Amino acid sequence: MLRLLPANLTGAWGSPALRVREQGLMALSGGWLGPMAPPKCLLVPESHRFDCYPERRVVVTQELCESRGCCFIQSPPPAEGKQGVPWCFYPPDFPSYTLESLNQTALGMVGVLVRREKAYYPRDIQKLRLDVEFETDTRLHIKVTNPRYEVPLDVPQVMKRAENPIYSLNFSWDPFGVLLQRKATGTVLLNTTVAPLIFADQFLQISTSLPSKFLYGLGEHRDRFLHSLDWNTLTLWARDVPPTESFNLYGAHPFYLLMEEDGNAHGVFLLNSNAMEVVLQPAPGLTWRTIGGVLDFYIFLGPDPNMVIQQYQQVIGFPAMPPIWALGFHLCRWGYGSSNETWQTVRAMRNYQIPQDAQWNDIDYMDGYRDFTLDSQKFTSLPSLVEDLHKHGQHYVMILDPGISSTSPHGSYWPFDEGLRRGLFLNTTKGQPLIGQVWPGFTAFPDFSNPDTHQWWLENLQHFYSHVPFDGLWIDMNEPSNFMDGSEHGCPPGELDSPPYTPAVLGDSLSAKTVCASAEQKVSVHYNLHNLYGLMETKATASALVKIRGKRPFIISRSTFPSQGRYSGHWLGDNRSQWKDMYYSIPGVLSFSLFGIPLVGADICGFSGSTSEELCTRWTQLGAFYPFARNHNTQKEKAQDPTAFSPAARTAMKDVLLTRYSLLPFLYTLFHRAHLQGDTVARPLFFEFPGDVATWELDRQFLWGRSLLVTPVLEPGVDSVTGYVPRGMWYDFYTVRSITLSPDCSHPCRSLPAQGSSVNSSGELLKMSAPLEHLNLHIREGSILPTQKPGTTTEVTRGNPLRLIVALSSDATAWGDLFWDDGESLDTFEKGNYSYVMFNVTQVGWSPPLLLQGHSVTKEGGEDSVWLSCHARVLGKAFPSSLLSRLYPRMSPLSPQVLTVSDLGMSLSQGFSLQWL
Repeated sequence: MLRLLPANLTGAWGSPALRVREQGLMALSGGWLGPMAPPKCLLVPESHRFDCYPERRVVVTQELCESRGCCFIQSPPPAEGKQGVPWCFYPPDFPSYTLESLNQTALGMVGVLVRREKAYYPRDIQKLRLDVEFETDTRLHIKVTNPRYEVPLDVPQVMKRAENPIYSLNFSWDPFGVLLQRKATGTVLLNTTVAPLIFADQFLQISTSLPSKFLYGLGEHRDRFLHSLDWNTLTLWARDVPPTESFNLYGAHPFYLLMEEDGNAHGVFLLNSNAMEVVLQPAPGLTWRTIGGVLDFYIFLGPDPNMVIQQYQQVIGFPAMPPIWALGFHLCRWGYGSSNETWQTVRAMRNYQIPQDAQWNDIDYMDGYRDFTLDSQKFTSLPSLVEDLHKHGQHYVMILDPGISSTSPHGSYWPFDEGLRRGLFLNTTKGQPLIGQVWPGFTAFPDFSNPDTHQWWLENLQHFYSHVPFDGLWIDMNEPSNFMDGSEHGCPPGELDSPPYTPAVLGDSLSAKTVCASAEQKVSVHYNLHNLYGLMETKATASALVKIRGKRPFIISRSTFPSQGRYSGHWLGDNRSQWKDMYYSIPGVLSFSLFGIPLVGADICGFSGSTSEELCTRWTQLGAFYPFARNHNTQKEKAQDPTAFSPAARTAMKDVLLTRYSLLPFLYTLFHRAHLQGDTVARPLFFEFPGDVATWELDRQFLWGRSLLVTPVLEPGVDSVTGYVPRGMWYDFYTVRSITLSPDCSHPCRSLPAQGSSVNSSGELLKMSAPLEHLNLHIREGSILPTQKPGTTTEVTRGNPLRLIVALSSDATAWGDLFWDDGESLDTFEKGNYSYVMFNVTQVGWSPPLLLQGHSVTKEGGEDSVWLSCHARVLGKAFPSSLLSRLYPRMSPLSPQVLTVSDLGMSLSQGFSLQWL
């Protein structure tokens, strides 16, 4: 549906005129209103003031502001470190673009936008093209452009216009604006008439109102999961900096998800790789500012938040299926000192029978920190260590940095010499390789936008693999990081390195701790490609690993961009051994779940600084439920692998890691669903309970899929934790004991009287017992979890019998599923080399008997040896004394709420049914 709105139907940039007037009069009693402010300026309430002078290195005066034709009203200064109400803001009649023409196309419409008055940034563009495509019933594509750089993302082509979209689209002609509504509710999702559209060569800006304050995404930042709209600016420009609040970090993800007041959700993605900032204000409103590219928006209508993320990944691509060993426990540190010391750590883990699937090394394995080299003295036994790992069903992962040493004490260094000969490095504006400084000293930077660089990268990896047959790669420092600003000679003068407007980047320069924006690459200048550097390196690395090993590649990358999940996972960077860093890891993991990168985690126990035993124990309990679980710390600090602590702490860590390994079939199936359709693995509670507003701000707990609630302890010196338990029955994972709630517990939080108790919640905060050795895990009613007897590696665990945990709902139903393949081959689902089993419990008639069934689909070449050979555990009803089964298993009633069915001994590839009366 399309409707064109005449300009006289809008007031102060799209707000109804009467409403703005009333709010403006209310604003007269607050703030510092200058006596010379024009009446039209006084009509704009503070929360709706869109910044006309965002430059941060300039003290905005009335003269500067009014030279742009904007309103100036000085407001009270904000708190230290905070932004406040802008003093310089757009008046209601500020000139913008006019929609001059609009014509229908096969997929939507095409229009022309014209600006008749110049904007205040240089080289503003007079005429723009507007493209609108109604791609699906739940996805709209709006693009405002002129011929210039666009991100080369492989987006699926749409061949047919949506027939029954759940949205309606309206336009304002003059000033131009987009108004997008949800048909079912009338909620206005976007209204860009609230501020003028500006489109200059190096400054693009568009603003919109928002239907609520519940906004998530826009990474990568260290922040609460739910962003504050209190004049909050989020900058997107890949940067090497330890995670710190208010700064741009390693990756760039211009995507947000917003919960509407009625529980519906939508998402917005700006496909743009240039330096960018997103300003949030309490109107509620949002402003996108970028200094290049085009305004290429995809809007996803959900309406469920899970569906929004699935729809987003239909555009950027679904994540790759990881090898199953990637889901085991990983161990690393910078500072092992030698391969023998690394080996000693591995042996200690085995000695204590603590699960471990992968051993990593940081840059100290290299000769002089040079890629593709081996310290022949300290790490001479590394090939033997890798051979030993493989014999024990374990794996080896090593680090690589993109900076290639441009000097060598040995006279020649093939990676640099050959890269230079082929012309594969970033160049200066003078056509010479740009030289910066990273760990090995002076370095050049490979141009991964050049296909020839991919071949050179492969050849280097092949050569090293012939000596050290690694299983996966950790690619670090790929923002790219540079210990100099720009290069050894700085950056040349010009508007690429010193643009007319610089977003709020850390260091106040695009070249701060990275290369010059003017650096030349095969596809474009680095100004356009900087945020894509990590993604391009990852694609080259994934391609090389497939060619070398012929198996699913395992890659963890520090810098990321939309579509990264198709090639790698991510870790949250150089965190610290502090309690607040452990907390911030949860919003980080949940945010990357939104970004389509489910294989994500933080350095367990912290990277920098020395952890305490209590912190590391609690962090290991939390980290055991990161989708990607790695303990990693820096050199010259105390060791923090599980074997370094007291027997009590070591046992607690071992137990929670064994719990993770017991859940590998469930976790692996979650990753299959992510790969197949874009489901999240680690999931915020509101994804499952969008109608429960109390879940919308929660970021100290999370779910695995829909079924498992994780409530970690995030504070020192406590033996209990308060968590929110959504409505329904939740069974304790460990003991599965039902309880009677204490009647004397005061509102709003009541206590569970015993550790390991199940609860029937009305949707409330509950205080749970949490001694140091205990992590609270609860299974949601109506769930069936496939598990296994845990071993010390995924290889051992996969050989153990499967078990089912059946958590019945109040109406005696439950469901779950299991995806199973060989755990490492490429494209097993696509080729049909897998088994898939759907489990469900149904009630026959109005009362028992109940029927537990497994419906199996085993493709040709699939895993035929999936055996449920131990038992099924059924939770939630008072069971009768007789049990009928086609297989006549033995029954062991443990309590009125738990039934264990033992000795099943059946192949799930054939399906089964189990019935009791």
